Amino acid sequence: MASGAQTGMPDAQPEARMQLVTAAYEHPWAIRFTHWLNAAAVAVLAASGLRIFRAFPSFGAKIPEHDLVNIPQALTLGGWLGGALQWHFTFMWLFAGSGVLYLAYQLISGHYKTVLFLPRDVKGVWPMARHYFLFGPKPPATEQYNALQKLAYTTTVLCGVASLLTGLVLYKPVQFSWLAWPMGGYHLARVWHFVAMCGFLAFIPGHVIMVVLHGWSNFASMLTGWKRDPEYLSRRSAE
Repeated sequence: MASGAQTGMPDAQPEARMQLVTAAYEHPWAIRFTHWLNAAAVAVLAASGLRIFRAFPSFGAKIPEHDLVNIPQALTLGGWLGGALQWHFTFMWLFAGSGVLYLAYQLISGHYKTVLFLPRDVKGVWPMARHYFLFGPKPPATEQYNALQKLAYTTTVLCGVASLLTGLVLYKPVQFSWLAWPMGGYHLARVWHFVAMCGFLAFIPGHVIMVVLHGWSNFASMLTGWKRDPEYLSRRSAE
């Protein structure tokens, strides 16, 4: 039987009163599906992309060649240039398809409003950065994502768009020569493609650390969609 606090009946034992559990449906199915599909696709694209880069690890002239960086082979995928290209060209379609689905769902459903970084969020970036990196006081949670999270997620989406557009230029340089022109040409498109990948790789460790710090419920919400007792709902209820 429900407690008196829930039914309106007097409760003879207030200390035994049941606590209500609040939950928020934060991640609809489309967000969860594209999240995990993109996670797999980015891992394969990054590893195979590094193997492709090893074939000519420079952005300068081929003669004489000056290697920019020596990527350890253990971090790459494909075994050789041809194998890496096959992995890369296969998973780029999964990446592109899931990215289009993600953006379409965000725009059509209006869910983008929870994660898009806006000018009003600028003032909230430093307090959150100070909390995470300098152990400063934690700002109160008022939304599903804080300002620093919005900045990270919005920047990552922009990196995704940049990697897709520059990837098209590298994949079909003749057919997409018109797209290469505003990028500064084919050679600079290769640079921007590499920078976009670095943006993804810089985001992933911080993202994983934040998931660990925020606990199991944060991770479980990306599996079920529901997050138990989110702080911003508790704050609203208290007010």
